[in-house]
Amino acid sequence: MCTVVIEVPETPAGSTRVLAVRDEDPARAWDPPGPWWPETHAGTLGVRDRRAGGAWLAARGVAGPVGGAPHPDHASGRLAVILNRAAEVAEPAGGFASRGGLVLDAVAGTPLPDPPRTGPFTLVSVAGGAAEVAAWDGTIRDGRALRRAALPPGIHMVAHHEVNDPRSERIARWLPEFRALAGLPEPEWREAWTGLLARTAALDPTDDRAIVRDNRPLGYPTQSLLVCVAEVSPTAVTLDWAGFPVPGHYGTPEFRRV
Repeated sequence: MCTVVIEVPETPAGSTRVLAVRDEDPARAWDPPGPWWPETHAGTLGVRDRRAGGAWLAARGVAGPVGGAPHPDHASGRLAVILNRAAEVAEPAGGFASRGGLVLDAVAGTPLPDPPRTGPFTLVSVAGGAAEVAAWDGTIRDGRALRRAALPPGIHMVAHHEVNDPRSERIARWLPEFRALAGLPEPEWREAWTGLLARTAALDPTDDRAIVRDNRPLGYPTQSLLVCVAEVSPTAVTLDWAGFPVPGHYGTPEFRRV
């Protein structure tokens, strides 16, 4: 039950801002943002799921201590992050494919399969100042499985239903406060967004309004493990991340730039 907050600029020439909190089983091994796919996805950095080999969040055009200067062949700023959906999907013959592969395909510009061979998801894809959401909930509409929509300018929030869905108590509680932070300059916006995230963690992690979560009372083994904060321009990505010292608790995370 991950959470993504995204600010889409007024024009595609601007930069898109993203805050993403990952919920996963702490027993499932993962790697922090890095260049884990040099042979198949050169120029891509991301949070790798060791079991399936895909990414929860990935980006191209990252400039920083790990990424260095963006490679000329991969200089355009792109980022994608995936969230599981609260929906039932019939398992295809041969079993489900990893949702993490969709993230890598999205930042590479590879078309997504329709219908997907994965479990249900919402995929947020960012290219500079433009953002799109692709969703798969197991239903076919007008011969298509994937539902795609460009996000309009402004601040949006995604959890396990629709974008800005009022059925999500965390969205209903916190989206107005994130929207109040719209348009802040760099670096003030990062400090304001992470400061608000820290304030949300005053709630118990089992509270339905919590963003930093412990989902075990709901029957899922997942807890919030890390947060990524990114700015995606048309030419580059700036990505910071921090792991939570204790799963499901914000604590005092130490942010580092990729």
